[in-house]
Amino acid sequence: MTARDNLRAHLLKHRLAGPDVPTPRQNNLRHYRLFAQGDPKALMGLEPEPRRDPDAVLRLMAERVGVHPDPRYTEGPDTIDPDLTIAALDRLALLLRRTAARRGSVLAGTGHPTKLAGFHGALARALEAAGCPVHTPARGVHFREPTPDGDRPRYLDVVDRVLVMRALDGPDRPGRPGRPAVGELAHTHSPLPVRLALTALADAGHRPPDLVLGDHGWLCGAGRLGIPAGGVADCNDVAPFAAEADGLVAVVVPLEDGSDPSCYRALSDYVLQRADLAPYNS
Repeated sequence: MTARDNLRAHLLKHRLAGPDVPTPRQNNLRHYRLFAQGDPKALMGLEPEPRRDPDAVLRLMAERVGVHPDPRYTEGPDTIDPDLTIAALDRLALLLRRTAARRGSVLAGTGHPTKLAGFHGALARALEAAGCPVHTPARGVHFREPTPDGDRPRYLDVVDRVLVMRALDGPDRPGRPGRPAVGELAHTHSPLPVRLALTALADAGHRPPDLVLGDHGWLCGAGRLGIPAGGVADCNDVAPFAAEADGLVAVVVPLEDGSDPSCYRALSDYVLQRADLAPYNS
């Protein structure tokens, strides 16, 4: 079997793509409606004009992700086309190869810190080993994230070269001796983290990065500012695919984003091999 065949089998085995991904159809359609209505969480920092109606959103996601195209199909499993996933991983590899060739600077961040930090971190470390500066600005910066339940206190942290968000109002785990407790890693769709990171870079005298790696608001927030960005998005996350279709984001890989972190190692290995950046230090 070829590397592509092996990867396709892996995607199907772990339901990262295929005919029965964990995100059900009714969840997808709800998020498509929210995006069409301009819900801030669904927009992830975009302000698309003109707005897409729900039917146009479904057409977009059928084309870019491979979800079921029939609007009358409203309940049950939905699909991510594994061939679209692999094709996008190939495009992501090309983006990494071009960045490495010019020793471009990199910023990596994730709104899925417990799931995707390892994937983005593997790519960032490989680029760093190839001579690309990897920035980790704004560590420890506090901010308040708007949520449906009101603003919540958050701060930025770094996990394995990847910027993440931690909560200050949830249960804490003990810190190391002599250090404060560390807030729990928090999921987010917000573009605020990438905006804070880019502001901190500018304040330190750096120009914007040549590449942002990430998901959710990291992709959309960077793309809206004209910074090349690439990463992953699930079949219920319209905004990154809309940004890609509108030319704001370079590459978005359609992929189930809530699986066990170990499942994504085969994908990062594939990308780095295609980008001629393997072997690398794991």
